[in-house]
Amino acid sequence: MKYAEFKQLHMYRQAEHLAQHGHLLAERRQDSFRLRLFALGDFYAEEWREWEAERILFIHLFQHPAGLHDYLSAIRLPEEL
Repeated sequence: MKYAEFKQLHMYRQAEHLAQHGHLLAERRQDSFRLRLFALGDFYAEEWREWEAERILFIHLFQHPAGLHDYLSAIRLPEEL
């Protein structure tokens, strides 16, 4: 799925699509939030949750590699890449 198409989905559908088709690259903690970074199609998705909660607060989408900066030390690429 391409960025523009994914962006049009409701956040609930975005979360479902990430769980089924996204590639989890890294997780990190920022203040009281748990952030998970996914690669999908031609973009990245950053899922924000409160640290101890399951409910997603929002999903931040980006395409520019500069958005990966905070994750570089934690990213683990799949071996088949």
